[in-house]
Amino acid sequence: MARRKQRRSAEPIEELSVHELIEGPTQDLTAARAAVAGADADPRPSAEATQDLSGLAAEATRDLSAAAAEVTRDLSTVAGAAVAPATGGTEGRVRIDLPRMPAAGALYRRALLGALPGMGGRRGPELPEVELGVTGVTVDPAHLADYDRVCGFRLTDRLPATYVHVLGFPLALRLMTAAEFPIPLTGVVHVANRITVHRPIEAGETLDFHTYAENLRPHERGRQLDVVLVGSVDGAEVWRGVSTYLGKERQAGGGPRRDRGDRPNPPAASAHWRVTRRVGTDYARVSGDHNPIHTSRLGARLFGFPHPIAHGMWSKAHCLAALESRLPEAYTVDVAFKLPVPLPSTVAFSATAADATWDFALHDARSGGPQLVGTVR
Repeated sequence: MARRKQRRSAEPIEELSVHELIEGPTQDLTAARAAVAGADADPRPSAEATQDLSGLAAEATRDLSAAAAEVTRDLSTVAGAAVAPATGGTEGRVRIDLPRMPAAGALYRRALLGALPGMGGRRGPELPEVELGVTGVTVDPAHLADYDRVCGFRLTDRLPATYVHVLGFPLALRLMTAAEFPIPLTGVVHVANRITVHRPIEAGETLDFHTYAENLRPHERGRQLDVVLVGSVDGAEVWRGVSTYLGKERQAGGGPRRDRGDRPNPPAASAHWRVTRRVGTDYARVSGDHNPIHTSRLGARLFGFPHPIAHGMWSKAHCLAALESRLPEAYTVDVAFKLPVPLPSTVAFSATAADATWDFALHDARSGGPQLVGTVR
């Protein structure tokens, strides 16, 4: 009897156990970075990685609402964070300045542990009235070059709009993993992202970031909210990102239902891109977004996806890279994430120009299903 030949996969297949999902994937470090990491290692867990935001604002037993109400108390240095009065943040929020950018890996491990039965606490019903800040964020040229290669940008000293999102993302992640945040991070769906670039940002500039959440609202499948991330140089805002997230819930929040109607035919493709499985792990490495739905079959299946899916922000970045030579110095790029991009798969990219506006989209090359629609203006 003839033996069936086994097909050799052209791409490496990486599977993570449940333990590895919780502990987080191993990061590749160069010898120089490994030496620095070893020299700076602190066996004690950092305050911002282990405490709720209430612990940063005041004692661990106080919640954020109490911290916001008691504005007369001196909270200058608590748990390594500087806490401003309620008037110090945007629209009266309590401003909490962290001493350093949080570690994204520790935050994802915390979120995954909280998703296990009996491990997660009750979520707050409202948005936390806080604003987190970090100052003095600099760019590692080697990391910028790695990001450019993964996303398809040219290797220059000018920061892509989506790279600034990566720089500040751990701060927003810290806000979203707080016990007071109304929507758990695990299973949250990134449905839209808008970035405004006020002027070009060079790699040698030092940025300050602050982030807050707003506009909690009902949706037919649960609740949505916006997480705002702002980047500034010397006190002037140079970049602003607004990410819209959907938290699915069993009982809908009463929002209007969408009229799906007939799906229109996809526009003519300008290019076809093969999206390999490595896109998930490569982008996780350069972005710090190690959500297992992007990096592991097991992780994807745990959250209802048959295969890993590409990061939405990688899809947006790759589209911007295709338009890089046509982008003005100041612009807003707005995208809505539709169907997920399975890994691996082939996608069709289309782009059309009208006056000073570019409309672009990604569609599944086989089915024509919409995966991303966006506009640059």
